[in-house]
Amino acid sequence: MESDTTVRRIKPFGTHNYVAQDNNESRDRCGDNGYSGDPKRKPEVSLYLLREGLAASLVSVFILVLWGLVHLSLQQLVIGKPTGEFNAERARRHLEQITSVGPRPVGSQENEVLTVGYLLQQIEKIRAETAQGPHQLTVDVQRPTGSFSIDFLGGFTSFYDRVTNIAVRLEPKGGTQHLMLANCHFDTVANSPGASDDAVSCAVMLEVLHSLANQSTPLHHGVIFLFNGAEENVLQASHGFITQHPWAKQVRAFINLEAAGVGGKEVVFQTGPENPWLVQAYVQAAKHPFASVVGQEVFQSGIIPSDTDFRIYRDFGNIPGIDLAFIENGFIYHTKYDTADRILTDSIQRAGDNILAVLKYLVMSEKLADSSEYRHGNMVFFDLLGVVVVAYPARVGTILNYMVATATFLYLAKKASLPGNGGGRYVRDLAFATGVAVLSWFITLLSVLIVALLVTLLGHSMFWYTHFYTSISLYGAAAAGKMILVHTLAKNLYYGGVRLVELGDLYFDVSLLLWCCSLVWLTQRGLCSAYVPMLMVAFPLATRLLLAKEFKHRGASLKYSVLYLFGLALPYVHFMFLIWVVFETFTPIMGRSGTEIPPEVVLASLVTLATIFLSSFFLHFIYLVRSTKWILAGLASVFLVMLLLVSCSVFFPYSGSPDTPRPKRVFLQHTTRTFHNLQGQVESQDSGLWINSFDYTGIQHITPHIPEINDSVRTRCRDDRPFCGYPWFLPVKFLSKKNWYLPAPEVSPSSPVEFSLLSKEETSWGTIKMTFSVKGPSHMSLYLMPHRGASLSTWSLGDGTPQFDLSGEYFVFYSHGLDAPTWTFWFEIQPPRDPDPSGPEGMISVAISSHYFFDKDQRTAQLEEILHRFPSWAFPSSWVSTYDMYRY
Repeated sequence: MESDTTVRRIKPFGTHNYVAQDNNESRDRCGDNGYSGDPKRKPEVSLYLLREGLAASLVSVFILVLWGLVHLSLQQLVIGKPTGEFNAERARRHLEQITSVGPRPVGSQENEVLTVGYLLQQIEKIRAETAQGPHQLTVDVQRPTGSFSIDFLGGFTSFYDRVTNIAVRLEPKGGTQHLMLANCHFDTVANSPGASDDAVSCAVMLEVLHSLANQSTPLHHGVIFLFNGAEENVLQASHGFITQHPWAKQVRAFINLEAAGVGGKEVVFQTGPENPWLVQAYVQAAKHPFASVVGQEVFQSGIIPSDTDFRIYRDFGNIPGIDLAFIENGFIYHTKYDTADRILTDSIQRAGDNILAVLKYLVMSEKLADSSEYRHGNMVFFDLLGVVVVAYPARVGTILNYMVATATFLYLAKKASLPGNGGGRYVRDLAFATGVAVLSWFITLLSVLIVALLVTLLGHSMFWYTHFYTSISLYGAAAAGKMILVHTLAKNLYYGGVRLVELGDLYFDVSLLLWCCSLVWLTQRGLCSAYVPMLMVAFPLATRLLLAKEFKHRGASLKYSVLYLFGLALPYVHFMFLIWVVFETFTPIMGRSGTEIPPEVVLASLVTLATIFLSSFFLHFIYLVRSTKWILAGLASVFLVMLLLVSCSVFFPYSGSPDTPRPKRVFLQHTTRTFHNLQGQVESQDSGLWINSFDYTGIQHITPHIPEINDSVRTRCRDDRPFCGYPWFLPVKFLSKKNWYLPAPEVSPSSPVEFSLLSKEETSWGTIKMTFSVKGPSHMSLYLMPHRGASLSTWSLGDGTPQFDLSGEYFVFYSHGLDAPTWTFWFEIQPPRDPDPSGPEGMISVAISSHYFFDKDQRTAQLEEILHRFPSWAFPSSWVSTYDMYRY
């Protein structure tokens, strides 16, 4: 052969059918490289080709073994024996005690009195126990009032009044100037005991406080343990602490403990901004590391509809930190199933070991005293199956990435310059093969999306919600089959007279080139996640170079194939872990992402992309096997059987199983709506059960159980009313445009909202200043809708600049703790020069909704009656609300 990389057509004397059918054993093993011209004319060399069954078995075993390793690493929560510094059993008792009072919404006795009382009692015990030691412990109960604007969920403004923070300062006797902050929150959403989100973090922090306070060696710096009581109210308590508490000025860095799931491992998914020394501290100190810069960049991109106190400390405190969260089993996040018994003691142990070790490292570090000196730069960081964390500065990563890319291009350039590749033959072949590969991606994605659309039209969306691997069987089989089919057709129809060994070599280069292009692109964009394609280039390239002689002289022998897969093992096992994180995160999110995002499209796309990425270096094998007909037949059979089963409704999306619940989330508000005209008179009033389904299936599975909830009572948005005229608790109407309104009797809460216009005056600069007072329950939402031509210029909230929602309306989220005074606010509005005669009267519509999340006002007879009729697989979260609209 002139070169082991030359893609050459051999003009055959007979047929172009290159698949050898000779049953002779030697030809089956060591054939003619796919050349099937004149049998009397021998090819230049005789190399091994893969048998179809062997190739399928090797790849299947490879993937299954690596997937098994990923799951084994996830189940291994604690590495080694606990040192005894952190007592997980005692932390569990704290968890059980905190959750025993039930849901803890802001303003409830459970949150403001019972939980606060328990935490203070335990803190006082620690203080008494350690009074003779080298540390001093100071406790401050803060109840701040404040306001801020945030661009979360499209942008809105938050106002809080007398919410609760418990700040515990642990420091050497004699005091210190520099402090670490550890943050958790003990409040919950309505109707959830919130064991994982976030009682377990507070239980861990209590035990970490106990351990640090009992140390015989004095700490160099201090630690503030902040137990905040208003995080679920969109990060209010943390804002109150970092902007108002006198200790906040001494905080140099923080650790935030959160949850987006229930139990499992806590993952570091955000750090910084910049300050690479924090990542280095975690890498050196954490006993059970679990971290990913990919998670950080995905989360901060805004793809995931969530946020944490990390944002508040970063944006309003200008301090760096580490954000950790439990992410497993997000199906029961924010539901009644988030109970203490679902959190393994080993999960508590590993979280406690990590937090304690990292805090100890940081408070003994000199870098904390002058963290600004170490501020600049980012870190690339990732763990390998939870055993070890790899971390290096981003600038080093950039150099490393370009070195790998350069090595790849040199490898390809050398091939292009070999004898037999003159005139750009190799470059043309590589370009065409790259086009085939990219075309196969688009054809595959389009084909799978057509299947997803078909499933959606048949009414079987989310069939995989309880049975995840059915989505792999349907969409994964379709994607893999389509990819193999496209390349098989290319091999048969275009490369009819080309040696298969040479084709296999060429398509390895194609995969290498495509990954290298992604490496360069991500690196140029400054993304630390570029380490992923770097691994996917460096290891296959090194493996290929080491096996070049074996491949040249023996082709795709068993030895070569096994060693080739072995060389791919490390980047592939890490990539499969990232795939697990993606599915573990996004699959549950589809159950709470609203009625507008088609989940089949999302999951089918994710499965297809995972298939494309994983198959990249297996294209090599597609061209090294004599035939793919049985592989295609097998994949087609799996796909057709699964499609038939899905079409026959064999797989129900939800589950009420006590062990593995997958509930459907439904929100019900028994509400009374009152609409006033420009003269202040009641224009209309109605009452009903307002029902929101927060997934794409709507009420199709609810109607058979509760027939009166059907599409005949579906609502329509009234554009002339703020937020369509319904009591949205948060500005998420763009996520859930389908909702239902079932007539019901009027509600009569014991503490109805009191809303009044205190004053209305014209300013000297031509605006109208309006001042209002509101007295009501702990949770209220204020909606402002200027009419056409009018505009808000300033107000008493946030930084004084009105922040508007996506639709141009203004949303203000209000909450208070105990004994809050009347809320007074004002705004200035510029009247319209030319009022719109077709629009509503006046210059602005103002609406206030009240939400009763606890005590006797939370329930009505009608709510109780309908709640009992929901099936066991549903989680109906319910409360009472009111909506009052006024025109001015």
